Amino acid sequence: MNLSVFDVFRIGIGPSSSHTVGPMLAVSRFLGELEAAGKHRDIGAVRVHLYGSLALTGVGHGTDNAVLIGLLGEVPDKVDPSGVADQVAEIRSMARLRLGGWHVIDFDPATDLLFHKKETLPEHPNGMVLEAFDRQHNACHRNTYFSIGGGAVLSKDEIDRREAESLATPGKCEKCGGDEASCPDAASCGIAAEGTTPQPTPAPRPVEPELPHPFASGADLLAIGKRTGLSIASIVRANELTRMDAATLDAKLLEIWRVMNCAIERGLVTEGILPGGLNVKRRAPALHRRAMAAGDDFSQMDTVSAFAIAVNEENACGGRVVTAPTNGSAGVIPAVLAYYCRTHRGADDQSVIRFLLTAAGIGMLYKKNASISAAEMGCQGEIGVSSSMAAAGLAAVLGGTNQQIENAAEIAMEHHLGMTCDPIGGLVQVPCIERNSMGAIKAINAARLALQGDGSHLVSLDACIETMRQTGIDLQAKYKETALGGLAITVVEC
Repeated sequence: MNLSVFDVFRIGIGPSSSHTVGPMLAVSRFLGELEAAGKHRDIGAVRVHLYGSLALTGVGHGTDNAVLIGLLGEVPDKVDPSGVADQVAEIRSMARLRLGGWHVIDFDPATDLLFHKKETLPEHPNGMVLEAFDRQHNACHRNTYFSIGGGAVLSKDEIDRREAESLATPGKCEKCGGDEASCPDAASCGIAAEGTTPQPTPAPRPVEPELPHPFASGADLLAIGKRTGLSIASIVRANELTRMDAATLDAKLLEIWRVMNCAIERGLVTEGILPGGLNVKRRAPALHRRAMAAGDDFSQMDTVSAFAIAVNEENACGGRVVTAPTNGSAGVIPAVLAYYCRTHRGADDQSVIRFLLTAAGIGMLYKKNASISAAEMGCQGEIGVSSSMAAAGLAAVLGGTNQQIENAAEIAMEHHLGMTCDPIGGLVQVPCIERNSMGAIKAINAARLALQGDGSHLVSLDACIETMRQTGIDLQAKYKETALGGLAITVVEC
């Protein structure tokens, strides 16, 4: 599958891309399937089942609210965050909702939205099953979805097909000895050799554009750049132009930055206590005021921290943010980009576009070769990846070569390896908000270190990504967004 910049950066609402944005999109897909089948007018009841991490930390991460407003027909990039609480309260009090905007059905979250906290679906830790019944209570549609990180959603069929494609090896033709898939005369050559099983013809898939510069690794990016003379940003841009024209691409990227910047601005002026019961006080406004007043050697670092914390305090209260590449890490890239834009005279729209294209290219590598889901990788897959992306973007706009950019991305991730995801109370607040500040500062330092060298280094970005993947596999489940270990347990016990 060819990834787009906008598979990495998605506009949505907090507090979690995998637990809020993903489930809302899964519900939207389910409603779309009902409508496409002509069944939507006859639906009398719907039931939703949440499994694994979605069940264990779903309430703290807003999964229940996301499902409820998703059933109303809302989608993450269009819903008004300020109206979500009232919509949810009405559904809970009335035990009814207007399904997809079509008609009213009975829906009691206590019995129709089920948290299976002791069960995990085998395909992915973030699983959910949706069922629809007609007015006579007969089952009429069911599907299983997985929120795989960053707001991306796959159905069970899509997960199975992806797994089959990764494992498939072509059978051998009995007569010519070659691969069946490339046999020049498959009809006359006959069936596969003994020990192989002919595969059924797969269902047709949407035709994806042929990319001018396909890449699947950091080594690919460097090789393409060496062969063509293109920067990483230009490589990603050329690929993206197979999907849309240049004006549309630039407008969409600048809209991503606008939403990011708005989250910073809102977070810097909004005081109060974050919802959820931990009584966490918003700190970004006071931190920013002190940084502006001090004007000392530490004020820039404090300002970057304020930017990152501002975004994730907005995220924690369900505000509008951009998955970058996730909601839990949504503050890192905006903070680093805002730091650049506000401290460098040459910063302009083209700088912003170059930063985001470069960061997205690095983010694609993590999505292709590992995961950005904390339920699979721990927090190294969120804060670590966002810091790596931000370091690459900053190195690019500061004039780094492709080799220096790749080095910056590797340095940032190397020093997040093994980071657990252990949210206290299942909320995206502690330690999540502060971790965005730390990720942003590490990104800036990684870019600076890389720019001091010539791009040569011992550990490649590809090796670091593979190390992150293996580390994520080795992490116990209690350290991967389940709130069953780490700070989530010791703080409560103390």
